[in-house]
Amino acid sequence: MLAALVIVELHLPASTSLKAKRGPVRSLAAALRNDLAVSVAEIDHQELWQRATLGIAIAATSETGARKVAQNVEKICGRDPRAEVIRFSVEIVETEE
Repeated sequence: MLAALVIVELHLPASTSLKAKRGPVRSLAAALRNDLAVSVAEIDHQELWQRATLGIAIAATSETGARKVAQNVEKICGRDPRAEVIRFSVEIVETEE
């Protein structure tokens, strides 16, 4: 079994407050959870209005499968017109059995 950790740093140019930021971040997290069955959490920049960093955890049976899901994460994040992807990284971790 493998785990992949995806870090997505976002710029939210239309956000004018933390409350305004909450909508796009929650919507994007829900889309990722519903479409890809991944775990999502906002892991950094909680205090900034126009920045958000999401951590996404993927469980997979192969590295190819994990990378395919990570590519879909990138596509979903890139499709949202309210958010611009600043940084995207993937780290694959093999679990010990």
